[in-house]
Amino acid sequence: MEAPLSIAEPIAIHVEDSSHVASARGELQRMAKRLGFRETRAGTVAIIATEAVSNILKHARRGTLVARSLARDGAIGIEMLAIDSGPGMESLANSSRDGTSTTGSRGTGLGAIRRQAGEFEAYTRAAGGTILRMVVWDRDEVPAHDDYDIGAVALPKTGESVCGDAWGVELLKRGATILVADGLGHGVDASRASQSAVEVLRRHPDESAIGILDLAHSKLRSTRGAAVAVMRHELASGAVAFAGIGNISASILNGTARRAMVSHNGILGHNVARSQEFAYEWHRQALFVAHTDGLQTQWDLASFPGIEACHPAIIAALLVREHSRGRDDVTVVVARERAEGRQ
Repeated sequence: MEAPLSIAEPIAIHVEDSSHVASARGELQRMAKRLGFRETRAGTVAIIATEAVSNILKHARRGTLVARSLARDGAIGIEMLAIDSGPGMESLANSSRDGTSTTGSRGTGLGAIRRQAGEFEAYTRAAGGTILRMVVWDRDEVPAHDDYDIGAVALPKTGESVCGDAWGVELLKRGATILVADGLGHGVDASRASQSAVEVLRRHPDESAIGILDLAHSKLRSTRGAAVAVMRHELASGAVAFAGIGNISASILNGTARRAMVSHNGILGHNVARSQEFAYEWHRQALFVAHTDGLQTQWDLASFPGIEACHPAIIAALLVREHSRGRDDVTVVVARERAEGRQ
């Protein structure tokens, strides 16, 4: 199963000056140690974080580094996303060669990252910014993949240290259930409400989408409440059951077609006039995208050639980079059923 681990909170660092290089290195190294990485592995995480933040400063001047913990096939990993709106790269292959530099440095940063990461992927365009996805596992072997590729980016409102949004995924042999929550307001109390909804999913992974929503409604009565959406996908049939209350936007992208999912008005835990489950189809290689209202709803991937083939984490990062409202917590979750043989 690939999912966030409670023993290591996600990290988000807004990169703007040279002091953030040391901050990133220290925070990622501490994260690795909390997850039980041996010293050499924690050192690899720190090196990659250092190089990624240095590259942002050299080439884009500012950007964001986000990191979360992963669990897959008995292994523990750290996923890092380096996101910027800089000049991008004409050729990723050329820029990854040691000695290649456009800033007068030694030009070993991207090559070093690519060599040391267990998983590496990038999306970049000339004059269109760069997003890097890097994963370091707690062992030499990259663990076997799950039935789904799932990516997410969650960032707190500027000035807040805690994100009021939360998300969770439960992977079972027959499919997956994904929940996205937006606690009312911002900060610690909003986070408590949204995390309570995720805890319901953790405790009741076999429940239906509407069942989880109804259980969360009861659980959230002691909190300030939240908007919550739950999607359940069955691998065998491709059927999707969806239930939502509040302003979580969710849709399925199948090529150029985008089908929005229906949520009812209200605040889970307080004001729910009606809850209902809707049925949809999710064809293999289609994308499921869900986000809180910190993201503009009128987004479109068509302006970014090739992005839909990227790992969902890169797609989530691009949506946040391009369409965040900038005045609210923002969370984007993207999922795809994994095709056989996809590398």
